Amino acid sequence: MTDLLYQTDSYLKGFTAQVQAVDVENRAILLDRTAFYPGGGGQPCDHGRLKAGKRLWSVQRVRKDQQGVWHYLDGEEGLPEAGVMVEGEIDWQRRYALMRTHTAMHILCGVVFRDYGAQVTGGDMEPLKGRMDFEFETLTHDLVHVIEEAVNREVLAGREVRIAILPREQAFQIPDLIRTKINLLPPEISEVRVVELTGLDLQADGGTHVKNTSEVGHMHIVDYKSKGRINKRIYVELD
Repeated sequence: MTDLLYQTDSYLKGFTAQVQAVDVENRAILLDRTAFYPGGGGQPCDHGRLKAGKRLWSVQRVRKDQQGVWHYLDGEEGLPEAGVMVEGEIDWQRRYALMRTHTAMHILCGVVFRDYGAQVTGGDMEPLKGRMDFEFETLTHDLVHVIEEAVNREVLAGREVRIAILPREQAFQIPDLIRTKINLLPPEISEVRVVELTGLDLQADGGTHVKNTSEVGHMHIVDYKSKGRINKRIYVELD
């Protein structure tokens, strides 16, 4: 399996790795370690590039399977062979925007759960904007304004964001660890990565985050919609 460097250091911009396998038909290579986030939990995968000697490839798609993390390379130039060492570089502007956005979604989730007890039923994001669905029976313009003020107070509070990887049994002793309506963690996962916004939110999560809520910047709730009798969608954008 690929060593997932992004799980313990979201700020890692570059790394070296060895090619473990090559899929010529799909122009993909499997690495023994990577800082590229392969996507999941509503967060898109990273972009960037890989280099071996004087050869350079653009990475526009990354996917994780049972073997590890596959990096799909653009272009028509030949692929690096198994055993070759490569240098990876993350598209940092995109990554950092997604880190800010993902932490913003946790702030929103934490505030709504703390203040209204509403669980998440879905979500999605792209750099500097995203949406989250909640099990909310009633959502009004005035209430949305109250929520927006509350989430920005949490940004200004400068809450530390902590990451821990815990044995499954220990992680599931944490109350309300799973904030989604359905537990999406497969039973075969023996370790659970936990993201904590100190004093506000604590969830099982595999994505990349900033170190402090102050890095998120001002959050705007730009729209909200009813997606059913008790399902409401909130749209957020960041400055």
